[in-house]
Amino acid sequence: MASNSILCPSSYLNLRLFVCFLCFISRRCSYGELGPYNSFTVSSFSYPPTTVGPSGFRYIRVELPPWFSSMSVAMNSDVHRATGDIAKVPKSTLPLICFRDGSPPLPDVNSSLMDSVLVPHSNGSFKGIEALQSSEQCYPMQKNFTVQLTNEQISPGVWYFGLFNGIGPTRTQSKMINRAPAYSFSANITVEGCTTLTMWGPDCNQTINPLSCALSDSFSPADNSSEAGFYNQTIEYVILCKNNFDTSCHRDGEPKFYSLDVVGVSQELKIVAIDVWLNETSSNKSKNASGINLICFARHGAIPSETVNDYSSNINKSPIVIHFPKVGRWYITILPVNLSKELGGSSDTDMKVCYSMESKLLECPVGKAGANCTREMYNLQTALRKGSGYFESYYLPVSEKVSPDSANFPLDSLLTNSSLHGEPDETWTYFILDIPRGAAGGNIHIRLVSDAKINYEVYARFGGLPSLTSWDYYFANKTSSSVGSMFFNLYNSSENKVDFYILYIREGTWGFGLRHLNTTSGVSKFQTTMSISLERCPRRCSSHGRCDTSLDVSGLTTYSYCSCDRDHGGFDCSIELVSHHGHVWQSIFLIASNAAAALPAFWALRQKALAEWIIFTSSGIASGIYHACDVGTWCPLGFGVLQFMDFWLSFMAVVSTFVYLGTLDEDLKRAVHTAVAILTALMAYTKATRPANIILVMAIGTVALLIGWLVELSTKCRSFSFSIRFSLNMHERLQAVRGWLKNLFKTIVRRFRWGFVLAGVTALAMAVISWILESSESYWVWHSIWHITIYTSSFFFLCSKASTASTVDTENQTLPNGAYELTRQDSFPREKGENLLQRDEDLSDCIPEAIFLRTN
Repeated sequence: MASNSILCPSSYLNLRLFVCFLCFISRRCSYGELGPYNSFTVSSFSYPPTTVGPSGFRYIRVELPPWFSSMSVAMNSDVHRATGDIAKVPKSTLPLICFRDGSPPLPDVNSSLMDSVLVPHSNGSFKGIEALQSSEQCYPMQKNFTVQLTNEQISPGVWYFGLFNGIGPTRTQSKMINRAPAYSFSANITVEGCTTLTMWGPDCNQTINPLSCALSDSFSPADNSSEAGFYNQTIEYVILCKNNFDTSCHRDGEPKFYSLDVVGVSQELKIVAIDVWLNETSSNKSKNASGINLICFARHGAIPSETVNDYSSNINKSPIVIHFPKVGRWYITILPVNLSKELGGSSDTDMKVCYSMESKLLECPVGKAGANCTREMYNLQTALRKGSGYFESYYLPVSEKVSPDSANFPLDSLLTNSSLHGEPDETWTYFILDIPRGAAGGNIHIRLVSDAKINYEVYARFGGLPSLTSWDYYFANKTSSSVGSMFFNLYNSSENKVDFYILYIREGTWGFGLRHLNTTSGVSKFQTTMSISLERCPRRCSSHGRCDTSLDVSGLTTYSYCSCDRDHGGFDCSIELVSHHGHVWQSIFLIASNAAAALPAFWALRQKALAEWIIFTSSGIASGIYHACDVGTWCPLGFGVLQFMDFWLSFMAVVSTFVYLGTLDEDLKRAVHTAVAILTALMAYTKATRPANIILVMAIGTVALLIGWLVELSTKCRSFSFSIRFSLNMHERLQAVRGWLKNLFKTIVRRFRWGFVLAGVTALAMAVISWILESSESYWVWHSIWHITIYTSSFFFLCSKASTASTVDTENQTLPNGAYELTRQDSFPREKGENLLQRDEDLSDCIPEAIFLRTN
């Protein structure tokens, strides 16, 4: 009965097998179709066409799992630029694509490094990118850009692509109008992976042998030393990792691959080969191989090779020792070299070298690190800031010696006696913290303040503890630091103050080490405080801009950036682009130039055109207030509201000039103004600064002028009544048309004062030229000229319209004794003193003279 209780009926067993089969099929379908060499599509992203405006940028995040084999990127853009033209293009308008491992790229942090990250290329296709993992690299954007990276070139994790439309300090500068070209791109990103975790390589055809690890014996490095009594609690734990098979054998030049996972912060990783011997099958005997070259390559995150590796050694003679190995997966390649020399030049192809490989991972107990595990190490816990933005927090050591109420913690109280009496090069205190997922767009701020001279050097390293030979960023003193690094920025440091940022910090584990100087004198009576915080924008954009937050294209990472004011630029708004003296003059020109609106406003008021007077007056005032806000003088309303009012009223002023030139009655003029107000408001609200708005405004004004003339012409035609019989004589019809055109020309000539028209056209041409010549550097000059010329042109155009009374007086041709010469038969009553010549002249504007027959 007991044995039967664990058996299943056959129908139930079949059901289980069917369910397992469905799960297997669904797993394969979820990852995509299987490709050659047991690979499958892990993920595939297709990004629709996206526009990158002038000085704009976009980020794309791609995650590569540990079993990925390759990543393919294909981008199409509308950038049309030959390779030879790249050197001639200013970097402020050059489209770029940048790559970086772990966090978003930032190519223009340091202006002296912009050239070092720019890598030229002759075409848009890449088979690989050298040294991509060690630094950020940028490439000029092309119409077609493709790149394929394999797991032999880059390591798994998070990768970021950055697309920039120009780099440099002006990229973050506030600009009212930026007429640099924009470009659009679309992208397809595909990640391939291996179906079996033990397979590796671009084609998943290389076998990886994972090493099995187990806790080994422990020992105390302080034994038999003067400090043994004091450190009797300090013990190192040894984790021994071996291949599942006791012995590995392979031929000359045949590599074998292994993998090892380092889970936590460790002290040391040692790789050694033992029991090395030769197996020569032809003689069926074994030989000692103490002199054989068994080359070992080790690399973090990717398969090492002879050309690309982190560590290498002949482990048959000396082991590979890696101090403070990074957290993550390590790959080991073992390659026998020149086995035939060991046998006196034998060419036996079946000859193999056999060995047993051991990897020892030394770990310290909790709270200990460094030499012999005698240095203090503190895990930092996250404390969120109240009312802060995304991922803003500060870090405090998990210790009773630190108060949780302050972001600053005393540093001297965290030191131990061993730290104070050790050798200077070996005297360290370590801190470990984790950057959460999605916070790669933040910045780590490190700050030390002391009552006296600071006797500490700061080292930082991603994935493990730093040392004097292994670090990512460091600060020793004002003349020795990582200032040359792209993502390290030092601020206002002195003898008693250290203040620096690590920009766009990578997600994961970070180790910070404080190396103590001059520690032989004992505990210092001066106190040193330290603070470590994760902030959005460095120094709050130096009080010269605002800190904005956005998401990358995939929506998985939040990154922050500074939007600077008109006078500053740079990633932190610390670069002064306009001096204070220049700022004053720019403010005066931009604001005072709007006083030119008084010219057309005065003329409109004099002619009692109240609607035009209100529009021109309001436009000048709104533009002056908007530019006062733009230069940081006074903002009575929001910047967006003032910008809308400025552009809307400017559009209205231009169109109102055209409307005024056409003779419209008040009812029709109100209707035209209402329609124009709606259209221009929509233009100013949707996209006020686009250059096409000028063409649209001019087109709307021209249409309004034509409508006014057509209404005037149709009104004159309807005011006359006569009998018409069309002439069949072609000569008379041609004469009539010729006369009509002549009269129309005379009417147009009489309608305007052509001297003012010429002056208005000249001023308008100057306004167009100033609009075209505007740039970020000379914006204040040409935009001020734009204000003056556009309002002056409106004034001249308003003055060019001749008054109706003067036109009538020049055309009255009254005969003696009040008699009038009739050239047409009037069929309507005439008032006493009516000038029929004038009415006849008005009628000639409507109908050619010979189209009808005279009846008098």
